[in-house]
Amino acid sequence: MSSFLEKASAEIESFRSAQRGGEAEAGPSRPTPGKRARDDGDGDGDGRGERGEPGLYIPGPLEGCRSVDEFEKLNHIDEGSYGVVYRARDKRTGKVVALKKIKMSKQKEGFPLTSVREINILLGLDHPNILNVSEVVVGKSLDSIFLVMEFMEHDLKGLLESLRQPFTTAEVKALMRQLLLGLAYLHDNWVFHRDLKTSNILYNNRGEVKICDFGLARTYGSPLQAYTQLVVTLWYRAPELLISEGVYSPAIDVWSMGCIMAELLTRKPLFTGKTEIEQIDRVFSVLGTPTDETWPGFSEMKMCKKVKFKYHPGSKLRSMFPKFAFTGGQATLSDTGFDLLEGMLSYDPGRRLTARQAAEHPWFDEIPRPQELFLMPTMVSGGGSQARTKSG
Repeated sequence: MSSFLEKASAEIESFRSAQRGGEAEAGPSRPTPGKRARDDGDGDGDGRGERGEPGLYIPGPLEGCRSVDEFEKLNHIDEGSYGVVYRARDKRTGKVVALKKIKMSKQKEGFPLTSVREINILLGLDHPNILNVSEVVVGKSLDSIFLVMEFMEHDLKGLLESLRQPFTTAEVKALMRQLLLGLAYLHDNWVFHRDLKTSNILYNNRGEVKICDFGLARTYGSPLQAYTQLVVTLWYRAPELLISEGVYSPAIDVWSMGCIMAELLTRKPLFTGKTEIEQIDRVFSVLGTPTDETWPGFSEMKMCKKVKFKYHPGSKLRSMFPKFAFTGGQATLSDTGFDLLEGMLSYDPGRRLTARQAAEHPWFDEIPRPQELFLMPTMVSGGGSQARTKSG
């Protein structure tokens, strides 16, 4: 174990040294109140070298970490781009947790910068709607590093695909309010997620939802800098990531939340393009092709000069979410609810609602009120589909 700890600690120290080397130009590595510090490191490990990233810091030495052998793996849960997740039991306490094994780069040896960032961000967050990471545990080699996370029974994507009946309006409000409060907390702490989607939202049988998977998340500063555009799963990607280039803001997360709200209401993704061009057309076909009035500077964007997009007059969004249902099972939204959805799906990032504005929107005060968490449905697996029962 000692050789592993020496190598892992060297990886972290190398990363810190690289940061310190850039401080002469970038200023202090620690943020000052109200403004994050900056460094000149490669923000995403994608070769683009994002500039202006706030200083990252790994809290605590790896020598203080417990061994993964202190946990009993119960079963495999999921596997994504940034790690493999297991359900496990802490042998010391008996508590059931989720263990996420960090994926190492196949191209080169070493601790991935994306994982350094994810660990740093997660260990610094504390909110009931952000998945809690309690500690880092280590295996016997450099490619065996695990995050210990609270265990959640379901993800929203799986639930929406298998639920026998949709969430009620009150339940959707309870879910969205929690998610928007969690997102507002992230943005208040200068973090944007950059990969919000239903599979990255977890649900437990106490009615709680939590944002997870921070593999693409990063801290940002003021003023905003140019970051990589290769973020956010295509169906949830904001139009500025698809069409414009350079600087973007936390508004990209709010767009994703708008897509998630629509999906909670209909149980179907809102925009389902197979390519970036097709995704743009799907968005335009629902919201109408933007103009310089609805999105200032739209006609001058590089993509608009390269590609002739099909013209779609006017928005069809309201017809998809009418005030009253005309057919069985059709999703409905009051005028206030539609105002929230439309505000999160504004083309212009500057006019888009902030996460805090969305979380405090009047829709949540309108009847029906958000469902009490103890009355939210619990989900019991049965015959390949999710059966609903009421908790409490």
